[in-house]
Amino acid sequence: MTWWEALILGLVQGLTEFLPVSSSGHLEIGQELLGTAGEENLTFAIVVHTATVLSTLVILWKEVSQLFKGTFTTIRWNEDKNYVAMIMVSMIPVFVVGMFFKEQVESFFGSGLLLVGICLCVTAVLLYCSEWLSKHRAGVGHEVGYKDAIIIGLAQAVAVLPGLSRSGTTIATGLLCGVKKESVTKFSFLMVLIPILGEAFLELLDMLTDEAVVMTIGILPLTVGFFAAFASGCFACRFMINIVRRQKLFYFAVYCLCVGIFSIIYGLC
Repeated sequence: MTWWEALILGLVQGLTEFLPVSSSGHLEIGQELLGTAGEENLTFAIVVHTATVLSTLVILWKEVSQLFKGTFTTIRWNEDKNYVAMIMVSMIPVFVVGMFFKEQVESFFGSGLLLVGICLCVTAVLLYCSEWLSKHRAGVGHEVGYKDAIIIGLAQAVAVLPGLSRSGTTIATGLLCGVKKESVTKFSFLMVLIPILGEAFLELLDMLTDEAVVMTIGILPLTVGFFAAFASGCFACRFMINIVRRQKLFYFAVYCLCVGIFSIIYGLC
């Protein structure tokens, strides 16, 4: 992988991570079209995913710091502790998948664009249905609760598949459960911080013990990809919040459907 290929893929990752179009799916498509698909796909994906998680911390620092202060500066149970507890509950399904089905999940990456295309079409259906239902509720909705947290967590666990948008799936699931758009968007962005950072830490340990993985990709491409994903992720995170508030998910559904059909055709050819 060259540095300019890493730059393109990093930008793709950062711009699509917070948009409901599947960043992992777009990385698969980008790597296939650039001819960089290989065993190191997952390592590069985790590096750029980490960059976009850090961009989330930058954009949502006010919310994150408030939760941190509210959780650790008092022993009394409060709203911040309750919110963090719901985030922890939402992490249970993806933790189970990561612990017991990691090899099966990894096998889906680099396996071609047919699965990516099918999952993108599923994402399109979820986005369309959730926006349609949200509009017909005329803005009526509730805040995230523990039941919603576990359901959204299950959606996040399924969304590890390339092409099935994590943000799109979790936000759409929350909307289908009747959660307010602003509430589910914030929860969707915050719930991924610990799982992605934890996976990045484990991947870093693997990279330190297996230099061959790093040398296969190269230090420069990894660095360029990381900063490209971080910079574009900062923009996309703020942009996505505004998009969801304005109920524009329909356009992303159309986009996912078009890219999904292209991927299916490309994968079959």
